[in-house]
Amino acid sequence: MSVLIRTLAVCAVCLVPAVQATAQSNWLDKGKSLLGNITGSKTSQGALTTDEIGAGLKEALRVGTETVVSNLGRTDGFNADQAIHIPLPESLKSVQSTLSRFGMSSMLDDLELRLNRAAEAATPKAKALFWQAIEQMTLDDVKGIYEGPKDAATRYFESRMSSPLADEMRPIVDKSLSEVGAIKTYEGVMGEYRKLPLVPDAKADLTQHVLDLGMKGIFHYVAQEEAAIRDNPVKRSTALLKKVFGAQ
Repeated sequence: MSVLIRTLAVCAVCLVPAVQATAQSNWLDKGKSLLGNITGSKTSQGALTTDEIGAGLKEALRVGTETVVSNLGRTDGFNADQAIHIPLPESLKSVQSTLSRFGMSSMLDDLELRLNRAAEAATPKAKALFWQAIEQMTLDDVKGIYEGPKDAATRYFESRMSSPLADEMRPIVDKSLSEVGAIKTYEGVMGEYRKLPLVPDAKADLTQHVLDLGMKGIFHYVAQEEAAIRDNPVKRSTALLKKVFGAQ
């Protein structure tokens, strides 16, 4: 079960006292209510400042995004997951079809595996950028996440991270494609393909393909976890989360 789900869902049961069990799943409403009832620098409970409420949300997001990056940035994080598995570029589908008629489709299967390995190798770079985006959150950003749709945090990350993340991951993807043998495999595939008579020209930008689908996969799981926060039990895993959201 996702750490992000377990930590952030605490808002549903602890942000406002005496909440009815039937309403405990709606952490966004509780966070909104708590922030809306603040007088001065203290909450209505007189225990927490607005800074502490924001820090609690940031901590939960740090824990959750670190888990996403850790899960995807390991062997088979992309390759074995059908939701985010990176297929061959569309421009190579005709190459695959042609080579399969000559018993050489395994070369394309190997290339596809190596594309996923490159994404797995590059994903850990995202952690620092997620944490940077979290640190830059203002109180208005925190309120926007509480008051926004179920994927408000993910949209926040995408709006601030997409370009920097692409810039940071591009050289890692380039290097990873070479290190995992994807470039060599691609050149071998295309060499065999071009030996065949009357085949149309084909080529692919492997780096851009892995970069686009790698980032899509990362945000897919951030959004999926965020959407599920309201419906899952809570586990407070850090001292800050326990302080902000209370003990069970």
